[in-house]
Order: sequence, then C-alpha cells, then structure tokens
Amino acid sequence: MPDAVVIGAGPNGLVAANLLADAGWSVEVLEAQDEPGGAVRHDRGVDPEFTSDLFSAFYPLAAASPVLAGLNLEHEGLAWSHAPKVLAHPLRDGRCAVLSRDLEETAANLEAFAPGDGAAWKELREVWETLRSDLLDALFTPFPPVRAGVRLALRLRAAGGLRLARTMVLPVRRLGEEEFRGEGGRLLLAGNALHADLEPEAAGSGGFGWLMSMLGQTYGFPVPTGGAGALTAALVRRLVRRGGKIRCGDQVTEVVVRGGRAVGVRTAGGEAVAARRAVLADVSAPALYGSLVAERHLPGRLLADLKHFKWDFATFKVDWALNGQVPWTCPEAAQAGTVHLAEGVDGLTRFAAQIAMGRVPDEPFALFGQMTTADPSRSPQGTESAWAYTHVPHRVRGDAGDDGLTGSWETWEQEAMADRVEAQVERYAPGFRELIRARRILAPPTLESMDANLHGGAINGGTTAMYQQLVFRPTPGTGRPETPVRGLYLASASAHPGGGVHGAPGANAARAALHRQRTGALSHIQSRLTHRDRKGQR
Repeated sequence: MPDAVVIGAGPNGLVAANLLADAGWSVEVLEAQDEPGGAVRHDRGVDPEFTSDLFSAFYPLAAASPVLAGLNLEHEGLAWSHAPKVLAHPLRDGRCAVLSRDLEETAANLEAFAPGDGAAWKELREVWETLRSDLLDALFTPFPPVRAGVRLALRLRAAGGLRLARTMVLPVRRLGEEEFRGEGGRLLLAGNALHADLEPEAAGSGGFGWLMSMLGQTYGFPVPTGGAGALTAALVRRLVRRGGKIRCGDQVTEVVVRGGRAVGVRTAGGEAVAARRAVLADVSAPALYGSLVAERHLPGRLLADLKHFKWDFATFKVDWALNGQVPWTCPEAAQAGTVHLAEGVDGLTRFAAQIAMGRVPDEPFALFGQMTTADPSRSPQGTESAWAYTHVPHRVRGDAGDDGLTGSWETWEQEAMADRVEAQVERYAPGFRELIRARRILAPPTLESMDANLHGGAINGGTTAMYQQLVFRPTPGTGRPETPVRGLYLASASAHPGGGVHGAPGANAARAALHRQRTGALSHIQSRLTHRDRKGQR
C-alpha cells in the first residue's frame, strides 16, 4: 500500500509526487491516458519529420517557478531553448511591437511607436524588479502567503502602495492608455492578458498583462529542447529514481472515503488502490467534487458554489508542418517564438466581445507559435513547425463569420474554423498557406478527449478572472489545497494559483499533506505525553 495515491500524471501531479517522494513517502500515480504529461506532451503526428507540441508550448512560468527550480530538472536532462525574440505583435500597416529579453531592445522598439514609451516600459520593469522575488514567492506558495505576503506588502509600500495596487487591478486597456502614448506597449500588455481569458476591459487584466510581459522580459518564453514532453520526461525520470510508480491507462473513477477520510481510489477496471496517508487529485474541481467524490461526503454549500464555477474560454488549435519560414510582412516577427495576431487593442476587444456574446469570432485573435524558430531541433532546416490557437465560446449561439458555425465541431466545422485561423495568419503573412505541408486540427472536444482536465478545450483549469482567484479559487473559501474530506487534496490548476505550467498547485497540495502528517503525529505524541502525565498524577 503506497503512502499516497496521486490522480493524474500532468505536471502538477508529477510535481506533487516528486515532493512526496523526496520526503520519503511511497507514491503511486494513476493516469487515465496512455502516457504521462497531461497538457505537456509532444508527438510527430502532423508530419514524421516535425515535432509538434500537443497542447502547451512556451513556458515563462516554468522558467520563473521556484517550485520547478527546486527540482533541479536539468540533472534529468531538461534543457531550455529560446527564440531570438520573445514575442511580436505585427500590425497591417507594417509596424510591429516586439518583446525582447534585452531591455534596451524592447525599449527602443516601443520608443519608435511614441517618444517616451521606451522610458515608460523601463519604469514598469523597475517596479517588477522591486517586487519580483517576493511576488513570485507569494504567487507560488499556498494562500495566504504569510511570510512572502508580509515582505511583498513592505515592498509594495516602498514602490507606491495604493497607487501601485490600483495599477495592478486596472483593466489592461486603461493601464496601457495611462502608461503609453503609442500602440506598441499597449499591444504587448493586452495581448499577454489574453494568454488567459481576460479581455482588455476586465478588472485585473492589467496586472496579468504586466506580469506576463515582465516574465517574458526577464525569463523569455522558453521551450523544452526536443519538445514539450521533455519536461514531462524529466519529471518522470526524477520520480522513478526516487521510487515512485506511474501507471498509465488507469482511469480513476472514485475517491474512496471512509469515516470522512480519503483512504484510496477505485479505477475504471474495478481495482481498489489504497492510500495509507493521502490522495492528491490533479483533476479539475468540477471533476473531483462532481464525480470522483460522492455527494454525501461533501458540504451542501460547496456543491452549491460549484454550480457557479466558471471555465476559461474554449480553445481551438491548429498545428502545421511548413515547407519554409512564415512570410511575415513585418520582418521582426520572423525572429519571435510567439506572435500575436489581432489588429490592435480594439481588435482584441472585438474578439472578446464576440465570445462573450456566444459568437464564433470572424477574425479570431490567434496566438501563433514558431517552434523551429525557438528550437531548431523541431523540424528540418529551412522549415517551420508551427501552430496557432484561438478561443471560441463554450456554448455557441451564433457565428460572427459567414460559415454558419454552430459549435457542434463536426468535421466540416473544424475545417472551416481552421481555414478562418489560416485567413487571419494570411492577413499578416501573405503566402502562408502556400507553405503548408500538413496540418492537424484540435477542436475543443478533441482537446478534452486527450486530457479530461481540458474541459471543452479550457486550458487554465477555470477562469483567471478576479472573482475566481485567491480565496475564491475554485470556490469561495480559503484558496488552499485542503478539501472537506480529510486526507484529500486538490492538486490541479483549479486550485490556487491557477493555470500555467509552474507546478505550484501540485507543490501546495504535497506540502499540505506533509504538514498534516507532521502536525497529526505531533498531536498524537502530545496526547500520549498528556495521558502519561495524568496517569502519573493518579
């Protein structure tokens, strides 16, 4: 019998398992898919000569994460690769906002949009450098982050206090207007905010756009050399070397609860797998509380709150094998690993508004990845392994385009939507379609079938909106990984601090389980000592 059973071999589950193994626990990880990794996997399914990341691809949060840094995955063969430029946002008039890891290059690019904007970017970066260490510690530790929070509060006070706090909760449109005279800086902030599901007018989108931009400025948007799955492989190797076990193709269908405590799990094959100390679930909150744990073991308030849980936007993705480099009209875009495609902040607002109204966007904002530019090992020299994803409504009420898409995502709808994404690329790279050697479409139902945590193609484990963050994630409560069932911990992106490949939800769950075991053992010892003293007094 293992000390802990971890449900799901995504990055959070693997991080949790590694930390428990480091503490001397025996760990067994059960994964429903035939291979580990969750949304961190790659294959050669588009073309045998091309490596394609199936889901996530660029990892600024992983590069910044103290959780992953503490695992020393470079000792397991993990290496990172960078494109010459981090990010580009071209416009149809030939201008292009560019984020570089070189601060002077970024500032010079933005200065060309409007005098003074280079200095404005440097000021935002100075704030970041003042807060960076304590902010990252607070972000990647359980909520509330007591020690890191105190340090961060002191730094915030020194950096402007309430004025800075106001800046962080601004909508990104307003933040961009206050900080920059030209469009370049505004584009970098707003495009990065939409890496989540935060439209330019959403409260807090300014803070998220600033965070992602500063992560890119400092750490870049690196990729694992050889494919996204190289990160998973490093986590797996590390775990196995420490005695952990991973079983793929074993879907967990129930968390077994006795006396209010999680004592193990049951698989789809009917096997009962007992856990001596804890069960950690790298699954979405709706799956854990709505399926795996029987309703009778959960408070009615939690079940009622769960009805208001909101997923982030659905995702539609296209992978390509290209016979040449993308013919961008803006040459700067050719050097960027990530390219944002939308015609200005207004284009981003228009896109988000169409989704809010349940309409499939007619000119979808596309986040475009040039993987060979970031890692030359991904495809033959002179070619490009590329992808783009966009967002669509979970519940389609209409089509803002002319194809009559309904959201059924049958084959013709997938093809039509993929053509629409390619048309968006063509607006900024005429001739792009002539380079396509092969393509693969991953519609929302396909993404979910490949990873159940990607409900309807949602990639962040739930919305990043302020009303479902911190103490509100996944439902109003403590924002911690503990659940109403003793010995059961939520270890997925549905828990604080949310989506992104950084391992924090898994680490928080593992540390909570270890802390519970230590405090429980201490209480037992204290109880025995008290009992002995009382017996002696008699």
